[in-house]
Formats: sequence, C-alpha cells, structure tokens
Amino acid sequence: MYDPTVARLTYRALLGRRRALILGVLPLLLLVIAVAVRALAGVDDQTAADVLGGFALATMVPIIGVIAGTGAIGPEIDDGSVVYLLSKPVKRPTIIFTKLIVAIAVTMVFSAVPTFLAGLILNGNGQQVAVAYTIAALVASIAYAALFLLLGTVSRHAVVFGLVYALVWEALFGSLVPGARTLSVQQWSLAVAQKVADGNLVTSDVGLPTATVLLVGVTVLATWYAGQKLRSLTLAGEE
Repeated sequence: MYDPTVARLTYRALLGRRRALILGVLPLLLLVIAVAVRALAGVDDQTAADVLGGFALATMVPIIGVIAGTGAIGPEIDDGSVVYLLSKPVKRPTIIFTKLIVAIAVTMVFSAVPTFLAGLILNGNGQQVAVAYTIAALVASIAYAALFLLLGTVSRHAVVFGLVYALVWEALFGSLVPGARTLSVQQWSLAVAQKVADGNLVTSDVGLPTATVLLVGVTVLATWYAGQKLRSLTLAGEE
C-alpha cells in the first residue's frame, strides 16, 4: 500500500523551495507570538491555552493541512502530469494511500512540532497544555490531510474549498452556531486533547467516543473515495 517512488515525488513536490516557505510562515509566526506573549504576560496557563487553541489549532493546523493535502495531488491533476504517474504499474489506491501518508507527515511536522515548542515557551507545559494541543494537532493532521487530499482529487478549486471549510465553517460558524461544532475536525481533536490536559483548560463540544468514530470514519471514507475517483480518472483517460 506504500510506494517509495510515489512518496519521494510527493515529498519533492510539497517541500520545494516555494511551498516549503509557505508552509513555514505560520509555524514561525506562532513561535514569534509565543515569545511575545511570554515576554509580555509571563507564564499563564489560560493564556497558553488561548494561544494554542485560537491560533495553532484553529488556524495554523487546517491551513497547513490544506496546503499539504491538496498539494499532494492537486497540481499533478491540474497540469496533467498525473497521467505519467497513472501509466506506471502502481495500484490507484496505493498512490492515494502513499500521498496521504506524505501529506499527514508534512502536516504533522509543520503543525504539531511548532505547537509543542510554542506550548513550552508559553507555560513550560503547565497542566499538560503543550502536550494536549500537540496531540490535538497530530490527530487533526490525519483527518485534515485525508479530507483535503480528497478535495484535491475531485476539484480544481480544492484550495479555495479547503480554506472555506477551515476558515469559514470551523472558525466562523463553529464559533457562532453550536450545532456546527459537531461537524468540526477541530472539535474532534479537542475531545482527544481534553483527556490529556489537566483541569478545564482544554474543552470540546463533542464527546470522546463520538469524536473517535468521526475521526476514523472521515479519514477512512475520504481516503477510499479519493482512490475511487482516481480510478475513474484513469479510466476516463484511457477511454
């Protein structure tokens, strides 16, 4: 299910000079904010949770997921170079699964690592805040990568749709409409993080069992459907 050649090509596409610079902007900004907040406000657990939840998990992780997930396959479909890949004797689900693994790895590195470092800067992992939000970032990275990889497979406007979901649905509607939070990757990942953090600094509107089922279900279904769409794309090209 994993092809090293496909993985190498995908890593090269995602970590090219221009895309790597884009991926690095938000993590760098998070660390700068963490240093500034620590210098101005000192050590405060609630402040640390607010920064990590409000910026790292709510903004940085989904945007990086959009860049990595859609960038893993979207550009190849847009410029037609995917035909070269599909002409190789590699099963279509293997291509999707390999690209998903790469997208997850890139999203985790550029989101979970700076989240943990920012947490250490803000409050030294007091009340397990840094670890909790790092776990949330790791969990969210998997679901986001799968969702946005699917978008990159089915739409030429995947980045736009991904940003609409991440910034409009989750950030805007999720904060204004309580029911919308149930369909939020952010809330699902917070449910996992809530079990790690001490006290009530990390909370979620979704219970852990429900969040676990939704995280696994969305990841599996998105990956499966992306494989089906890639197979149909191959057939259309052959016809």
